[in-house]
Amino acid sequence: MAILYPISTEKAVGLVERENKMVFVVEMGATKAQIKREMEERFAVKVAKVNTYITPKGEKRAYIKLAKGFKADTIAAKLKMV
Repeated sequence: MAILYPISTEKAVGLVERENKMVFVVEMGATKAQIKREMEERFAVKVAKVNTYITPKGEKRAYIKLAKGFKADTIAAKLKMV
């Protein structure tokens, strides 16, 4: 399990609505390929791109952009983010 939990800040919810992106906290050792594979298997979607970022607090975040035809807001609703 590379993906730990979703981020539901105002900025993250804005990314869901504007850019079709989801933001998750992931394990430090997780690669972009592992994150992409887990996202596609867990939520039955196609992933266009994964960017990772390590915060100053030491947690790793993944910004996951979904492919055309897949809606981030439906996943956010399933996770009770919006």
